[in-house]
Order: sequence, then C-alpha cells, then structure tokens
Amino acid sequence: MSGPSKQHSAVTHFHLESQLERKQNTMKGFCATGEAAASKSEDNNEHQSCKLTAPVEEKHLLHSQQPSKPWQDARVRVKENVRRIWGVMGSVGGVEWYCLGALGVLTAFISFFMDLSVAKLLKAHSWLYNELQGHRVLQFLCWTLYPVSLCALSTGFSHSVCPQSAGSGLPEVRTMLLGFDMPHYLSLSNLFAKVVGLTCTLAAGSAVFLGKVSPFIHVSTMVGALLDRLCVSVQGEKQSRGQNGMLVAAAAVGVASCFGAPVSGVLFSMEATCTRFAVRNYCRCFFSAAAGAMTFRLLAVWSREQETIQALFKTSFSTDLPYCAVEMLVFAFLGLLCGATGCVFLRCFRWSLLFIRTNRVVLRILGTERVMYSGLVALILASVTFPHGAGHLMAAKLSMKQLLASLLDGRQWQVLSLNASATVPQKDLETLWMEWRPAGTSTFYTLGVFLIMKLWLLVLASTLPLPAGFFMPIFIYGAAIGRLVGEGLAYMFPSGIHSGGSASQINPGGYALAGAAAFSGAVTHTISPAILVLELTGQRTHAVPTLVAVLLANAVARSHRRASLYDVLSLVKQLPHLPSLLRSSPQLSDVQIGQVWCSQEADEGEGGASGAGEVLLERQSGLKEVRLALSTCPGTKFPIVASHESRILLGFARRSDLETFLRSQTDRPNGMQLGDGCSIQPVPLQLSADTTIQQAFHVMSALDAQQLYVTDHGQLCGVITWPKLKKMIMSLATEESKQPQCAE
Repeated sequence: MSGPSKQHSAVTHFHLESQLERKQNTMKGFCATGEAAASKSEDNNEHQSCKLTAPVEEKHLLHSQQPSKPWQDARVRVKENVRRIWGVMGSVGGVEWYCLGALGVLTAFISFFMDLSVAKLLKAHSWLYNELQGHRVLQFLCWTLYPVSLCALSTGFSHSVCPQSAGSGLPEVRTMLLGFDMPHYLSLSNLFAKVVGLTCTLAAGSAVFLGKVSPFIHVSTMVGALLDRLCVSVQGEKQSRGQNGMLVAAAAVGVASCFGAPVSGVLFSMEATCTRFAVRNYCRCFFSAAAGAMTFRLLAVWSREQETIQALFKTSFSTDLPYCAVEMLVFAFLGLLCGATGCVFLRCFRWSLLFIRTNRVVLRILGTERVMYSGLVALILASVTFPHGAGHLMAAKLSMKQLLASLLDGRQWQVLSLNASATVPQKDLETLWMEWRPAGTSTFYTLGVFLIMKLWLLVLASTLPLPAGFFMPIFIYGAAIGRLVGEGLAYMFPSGIHSGGSASQINPGGYALAGAAAFSGAVTHTISPAILVLELTGQRTHAVPTLVAVLLANAVARSHRRASLYDVLSLVKQLPHLPSLLRSSPQLSDVQIGQVWCSQEADEGEGGASGAGEVLLERQSGLKEVRLALSTCPGTKFPIVASHESRILLGFARRSDLETFLRSQTDRPNGMQLGDGCSIQPVPLQLSADTTIQQAFHVMSALDAQQLYVTDHGQLCGVITWPKLKKMIMSLATEESKQPQCAE
C-alpha cells in the first residue's frame, strides 16, 4: 500500500499546485482529498514506509493549503495580544464608548482633511487670479469659471452618486432622530457623495457664500450610523428607535469637529436636532464631542498651522475695561436689530425655496439640467462679486475664514485708516481690514453694501442643488451687522464712553462677536451660538452682553410662532417633522387620528375601518390562519380579537409565540385553537380615534412603542405604526405647504 499511497499523495499535491496557479475556487475540495489520503497513510501501521512518508506529505499539504497566509507564528501571537488588549479594554469600558471615541476621531480627520483640501484649492485660485494681474478679461474668466466649474462638479457628482446628498441634510437628521427611518440618508454612498460635493462647494469660495456646518453634521451622523452597526454587531443589541445615542452624539461631534467647540456642539445638537433629549446621552455626547474637538485641534498643531492648541479665531480684546455699563443698551439694541433682520431673511429664504419648488420652468430645469442651473447661478454670484466690479465693496477677495477674522478684529478701522500711511502693517491678519476700506471709500459704505448684497446673494445661493450649509454665512452676516454698529458707535464717541470717571474705548470686534451670535441664534432659534463665539474666539470678556443680544434676538425671531431656518427647510421638503408643522401651524395640534385616517381611506378608495389592511387573528384561529398571518405580515406583534365580526380586542401575540405554537401543533392533525395553545399578552395602552396626532406621536416617542392600538369601546379600529404615523404627518405637511403665508 505504500506505492499507491505515495502516488495518490503526489497526484493530490500536483492538483493543489496547479489550482493555486490558476486561482480556482475548487482548491478546498482537493485539499480535503489530500488530507484524507495523508491521514489514511499516517494511521496505517502495516507498512513502515507509510509512517516515514506521511509526516513529510502532511507538512507539504499544510504548506500548500495556506499559501496566502505567511508568518503563521507571528499572526498567532498578534491575535493573542489583541485578545489580551481587548480583554483589558473591555474591563475599562464597553464597546459603545470606544465607538463614541472613534466617532469623534474619524469625524475630526474628515473635517481637517476637507479644510486642508479646500485651503489648497482656494490658494490655487488666488494664485492664478494674481498671476493674471493687468488682464481684466482673463481675471474675470478666472474669477467666474473657477466657482462655476466647482459648483457644476459638486452638483453632477452628488446627484449621480446619491441624489439625497444634495442640500443641508440637517432637516433629515432631525427627522431621523424623531424615530422615522430614512435609510438612504445614512448610506455609505451618501457619505462619499456628501464629502466630495461639500469639498467642491466650499472650494468655490466666498463668491458662492455657502458653509460647512449643517452638511457636516449630516456627514458625522452617517459616520455614527456606520459605527452603530459595528457596535450592534459586536454587542448584539440595538438601541431604541429615535433614541440612538450614537446618532445623537454624532450631531454634537459635527459642530465640535468644525470649530473645535465641544460644549456649544452638544448644546447646539440638543437645540437644533433633538425634540426630546435623553439624559443618558448627555455624557456620551460630551465624550464624543471632546474627542472630536481635541483631535481637530491636534491635527492643526501637527500640520504646523498653529504652534499650540488654541481657539480657531483667537482674539485679543482688552480685559481692563472691555465695555461700560451704558453699552449694554447698545448690545440690547443690536440683539433686537439682528432678530428683526433674521425675520426678513427667513421670509425671503422661504419665498425663494417655495418659488423654486412651484415654478414649472425652474422645476423642469432642475429635473433635467441641474448642472446647468448650478453653473448659471454660480456665474451670477461670481460676476456680482468680481473684485474689479461691485466685489471691491464687499471684500470679495477674502475667504470665509478671512471675512470672519477681519470682522472680529478689535481695532477701530477708522483709526487704522488714518494711521495707515504712517505705519507699515504686517501681512496676513494685520492687513485684512484694508479689504473693507478701498481707496476713497468709507467703512460704513462697504459694510452697508456687503449687508444689502449678501442678503439676496445668500438667498439665491440657497437654491443651488448641491451639498451646502447656511450657518457659517449667517454667522458672518451677523458679525457684519455687529461690526457696522460698533464702527458707528466708535465714530460717534472717538475718545470712548466716559463712565464713573474712566473712559472705555469702543471695541467694534466685541459688537461683531455679539452680532454673529445674535443673528445666527435668531435664524436657527438657538441659544448655543452665545457659547460658540466664546469657544471660537477664546474671548470671555463679552459673555454677558453676547448672551443678552442672543436672548433678545430669539425673542423677536420666535414671536408670532415664526419658523426657524431648519423648520422652513422641513416644511418646504414636506418632511414628517411634527414640531416644525406645529410651530408653523398651531391649529394642526387639534387634528385627530380619525380625521386623517378617514381622508386617507377616501383618497385610497378603501372602506375598511382599519384603513391599512392589518392582519387580525381570532381567538379561535387555527394553524392555517396563523401560518397565513406570519407569511403575509412581517410585524413582531399581531392583534388578537374575539371575532372578525365584533373586532373586540383581547390582546396581542408575539411572532415568536406564534412560531412556537405552529411547531407544537405540527404533529396534531386537528390542532388546537390559538387561544388555548398560545400566550395572549394584554394591551397596556390603547388610543381612541379622538386622540390627536400630536398626542399619539408623543406617546410613541416616550414609550418607544413600535405600534399602538386604536379602539372605540373595546372595538379595534386600527393599528398605529411608525410608517403609518409618518404617512399621516406627511399628509399634514402637504396640506400646510399649500398655504405658505400661514407661517408668517
């Protein structure tokens, strides 16, 4: 048997080598054959030659079976070390906390490299524009075609990869955090399209005047969703609907990774995205936001952009007497002014969005020629801001960061202009103010032109179908309002305001700080910008006047139940975001379930009371009925009624209990009735047809219920689920969108 065994092993080894060279998938079958032959020759004790050759053959077979995994000993040692490290890490914290830390780090890396790419593209544009000095036509083409091509690329790429990547994304995040499923907005393709498209949009520069914050919150949420799937796969537990701590923390990380501001990031996520914030997510949000902010600032140090960790827009206001008590009245006036201006902006913003979505010509263009529309709008924006035209009155050469840095300058531009000929200022931040005071032009004139022009330019830019945000432009616009007030006050009191025997010099940068927070807070209906400006600048001296301005601006903006920026986007997009609907139309809070149910049944031509064809099981149901219910309905709970005629609700049965009931009755030809062989659970809470949609929504959110039963004197009328509740709210949104004037 020695000869045949050797021959068989050699043939097997030959087949293994030939299959490895051809990379075929049948290698395992021949390997198994070789193993069987080798084990047979090894176990055979009749011939000594088989005992000598079997170990050699087995060694060759083991070597040929795993040719793609070299260094087996090293791999084993690495796996053992990873297990030990994971055991130590598991004793310190759970998998979720490591995923939260990874969320902050990954989001910060994306934000930093996005900013780095944008800075390189903007630098290239500026270099090309300066190289064409003296050729106005070529400079105009360079100034306009560069943002036009980038906006067209952003639109075409985002819509070709994932159409849901266009826009801000924050209204959809708010809707998902309420508990509604929108899987396309959390996909990996959406993440890729959003990052690339947003980078192109930001690289278009201040000519397009769009921002990063809101879409980056969406990017952070998508990263959080991917990490949440990893966490679920490891733990095997899925968090409750709408209370996913990973997604809630991701909204905070998005702001923290943009500005390096963890505290305001958490507060902004609570105000702007969460209608009901769970206290258990508080520590998670701060941990993840701190990890993101620290990583973002460390990357700036490691890339040698900064020498140490510091505020993104570091200011150096005087701490001796930053403002006097009388100036609090001016800060209060600034808050009221920002609130009123915010109302005007929101009205124009909503009108433009409604016009885009209702005008047939624009709809036809957006449906077939989105790239052409984006290029045309970008051409208009770039032409208006051309530096040799009206752009020299709007500091058009400055980027978004340079605009904000120049507006937050604590020095008085009027004084600097008088001393400009006597001193030789340094470059970079020290000379940015000169863009606001071109030769023979007053600072008040340029600031006024900037405020008037940028208002309608931002409204026009908001119609672009590409990934973009509005928070940073709004923030800069508010800083310009505050700067105008501060420069005006400094012009009126050139020697400062005297109070209590001491004079306080006017600091226009402090008013720009308060104006940025007040206007952005008024437009978004949030208070957190008051904390954001403090973290963003590292300035603590103007905390109180900034908070006063933000509160007064919010009071004006929230009056008469006006909608915020994100409420307007939710209403125009007809998203099932109930708080936005109720804020815009308070009368919708009295709409009952039965009213919407009846209208939907009339539209669909259905006459059943349940309105959705729910699967009902009788107490006397048998195997056939149970098997049919399980095959036709994917739900986890099934209502049990006394009979289909009476529809008296007895309780519900879980899918697992019904499957157990089927398995237990397979051997019985007649079988038992459902009520005798299956556990029927009582219904702890029932709704009536008179219950309002708002009440049903709050009950399902508070109880984390997947479905609620609607009854009338014990008779089952229907089942409310999240998809059905979403359909009801969307029907209300459709009706409300037909009345755009009601929100104002």
